[in-house]
Formats: sequence, structure tokens, C-alpha cells
Amino acid sequence: MTEPPPAAAAPRAVDPGESEQRRRVMRRTKIAALIVLALLTVGAARTVVSRISNARTLEAGTAENAKPYVRVTQPQRSGSGDKLSLPGTLQGNVQAPIAARASGYLKRWTKDIGSKVERGELLAEIETPEIDQQLSQAIAARDQAAASLALSRSTVDRWEGLRKKDVVSQQDLDERRSAVAQSQANVAAADANVQRLRQLEGFKRVVAPFAGVITRRNVDVGDLIDGNGSRPLFLLAQTDPLRVYVNVPQTYAQLVKPGQPVVVTQAELRGQTFSGQVARTAASIDASTRTMQVEIALPNPDGRLLPGAYVQVALPLASSGSLTMPTNTLLFRGEGTLVAVVDSQGKVALRRIGVGRNFGENFEVLDGVTESDRVVLNPPDWLAEGQLVAVARAVGAASSPISKDAPGKDRL
Repeated sequence: MTEPPPAAAAPRAVDPGESEQRRRVMRRTKIAALIVLALLTVGAARTVVSRISNARTLEAGTAENAKPYVRVTQPQRSGSGDKLSLPGTLQGNVQAPIAARASGYLKRWTKDIGSKVERGELLAEIETPEIDQQLSQAIAARDQAAASLALSRSTVDRWEGLRKKDVVSQQDLDERRSAVAQSQANVAAADANVQRLRQLEGFKRVVAPFAGVITRRNVDVGDLIDGNGSRPLFLLAQTDPLRVYVNVPQTYAQLVKPGQPVVVTQAELRGQTFSGQVARTAASIDASTRTMQVEIALPNPDGRLLPGAYVQVALPLASSGSLTMPTNTLLFRGEGTLVAVVDSQGKVALRRIGVGRNFGENFEVLDGVTESDRVVLNPPDWLAEGQLVAVARAVGAASSPISKDAPGKDRL
């Protein structure tokens, strides 16, 4: 007999508490999803804003770095310390070539280059066989003339006795007296010739005419010496004091007077200055150069300065109260002499200026700039009107109006 199928299960009743719990879970899940979504949105926005800020910073930095860096200076009022710097060459106070008066062969020399000698000190000796022979001949001729004079005098004495006895005529006596006078003249001429040759023989010893330093020796033992002085044996220079000749432009000629102190510097002797004074001036302007020659006396007791060296001479000038600037601020273009001035926004303005006196490192500005202007140092040729530039920061205090560059910045 077949069993009946089981009856279907009856539906379970929903618990109100369980339904409420599910709704809470769903609500919390949505809230958490919204919070996560909000966090993601904030993170994305922050990333976008950061990238935009970085891009702007990069653009600003690129634009800033694209600006050329320049050094600037400001015009200064000229004071009592203004100086005119001029080039000069050192010379010995006394400088002369020492030549031989006697002809012959160089026997020996006693002093070489760099030797310090005193006045009258022996420099060289010359062998002069021809002069020695001429002197011997002249002495013999003088003795012969003296013998003739003695004979003439004795003859006159005898003829005067005969004339008193009226044995000879007065004419004959006068002729004998004339022979005595002629013999005396011959002796005097012979004496003069002997003296001349002895003096010439004395030139066999070449001596220093003044105290100084031998700066050149042109001969050696055995050289043929010509007594006409065409070939100097030595060059002797007195190194204390020294002389410096400078050519002062006509603009400043009235400002230079004898006795005025000067300062001399040499590039090879860094940090050392030498004081001298204006010894004399030419008191006239050279028409070809429009300059006045000035001689400066420079003491050199320790011999640090060498004759022939190139030096710079600083002449103090009276203050004019005008503006001055370094010469390395000038631009020379078709429109004239210009300077580049940087304003507060970093823009360049090219200004035409009037140039006055040139002081060497600085020059006098007649017009075109003021004391508050910032003028570019060493301006490049491509610098243009309105161009943006960056001014390099000055590091530390500078003794001159030229500023130093900031570390890590390129200079123009």
C-alpha cells in the first residue's frame, strides 16, 4: 500500500528584531562607503591641487632662473681720495752706457750683471799696444825737442856775447832767438802730445763713473774694443732713487705740481705700495699727444723695485663733488655712450650719459644717472631695453661700490 507524500513545510514567521538589525547593518555599510568615497575624493582633490601648485612653482622657478643675473653698483660722490692712475716705467736715477775711450783688446772684466759698484771701482782692463807705442814715440819726440831747445839756448847765449863784441849782426842774433822760441813751442807741443797719450792710456782701466748696479755686460775677454764709443762695454744704473716718467693728459695737467705725493704700485708686488713725489714737470703740453710729461722721484733703499719694470702711478686729485662710476659699466653703441640701469621691478633701462674726466678705474659722470640708480657692472652686448634681470645679492661689506655675487649665481 502506497504511503502518502509528506506535507509541505509551513513558512517561518519573520522576527522583527532581526529585520531591524539588517537595516542597521545596511545603514552602517552605506555610511562607511560614503566616508570612504569622501576620503578618496579629498585625496584626489589634494593631489590635483598639489600638482597644480607644483606646476606653478616650477613655472615660477623656471622663469626666475631664466633671468640673467647681474651685478650692480651705484654712482658715488667724488671725495678727496680721488686719484688719477697712469702707467709708467721705472728708470734708474742715473743710467748710462759705459764705453771705452781707448782702442785695443779686452784683457779682463771684474764686474758682471747684478754687481753693485762704487764710484771709481774698476770694471775692466784693456790692452792697448798701439797706444803704448805711440806714447813711447811721443816721449822720444819730446826729448828730441827738449835737446833742440837746449842747443838753441846755448847758441843764443854765445851769439849774444859775440854781438856785444860786434862780431855778428843783430839780424843773426834775432834769428837765433827765433830758433829758441820755435824750439820752446816744439817742446810744448811734444809735452801736450805726451800728456794726451798718457790720458788716453789711462782709459785702459774702465771704472764706474758713479755708484750703481751693472745691468748689462756686452763684452768678453779678447774682444776687440773700438775707442770711438760705438759699442758700450757695460750699462750702469743707479737704483736708489728711481725715476718714473708719466704722461698726464691735458685735462689734469693743471692739477699736478712739483712736490705732490704719489703712490706707486706694481702688479707683481701685491699688497705693497711705494711712496714718491713729483720731482718736476715739463710745464708744457706736447702738441702731438696733448699730454704733459711728469718726472717722479721714487726712493728704493731696499732694491725691491727694478729698473725697467712696468708700474701704476696714482696721482691724488682735488675733489670736484661730481658723481663717479667704474669704467666697466659703460656700453658703447651707435646711439652713444650708455649705461644699463635696473629699476625696482628688475627691468633694464639704457640711459645715455655724459662722460667727464677719466680717473683710470673710475670716470666722472656729467649727467644721465643719480646716486640712487642701480647700474649694471660688466653689461653684456645683448642687454636690451626693458629686459628682465635678477640682481645678485651682495655678500658682506665691500670697500668699493662694486658688489660681490651671491653664492651659486651666475655672473655676467
